[in-house]
Amino acid sequence: MKIIKGILAEELDNARQKLRLYQKEMASLPKGSIVSKRIKGRLFHYLAYRNGARMVFKYQGKLDAKGLDKIESIRKQRAQCKGFIADLKQQIRFLERTLRERKRRKSPASSLHAA
Repeated sequence: MKIIKGILAEELDNARQKLRLYQKEMASLPKGSIVSKRIKGRLFHYLAYRNGARMVFKYQGKLDAKGLDKIESIRKQRAQCKGFIADLKQQIRFLERTLRERKRRKSPASSLHAA
């Protein structure tokens, strides 16, 4: 039983380390998605994201198809990272519950028989 618990504890440490790495990577990626607005016949591109309760639109300048594809791939990478983080959190919760020792409570009846 000790071997299994050792393996599970090692897996828990690995999962926590991966979680920190994915969270760090997620923080480095820009939030939001690209919104294109046509103003007076010209096309303007903005990065739209939430900051608390309000929406923020950050001007991105003139973007060609290559620039738009790059930002879209970053958005997909962020979504994938978010999925990995959710899976790792679930795995960590499972491992923590599995490794938690069940504390034996002394029942009043067993203490009477011992006396």
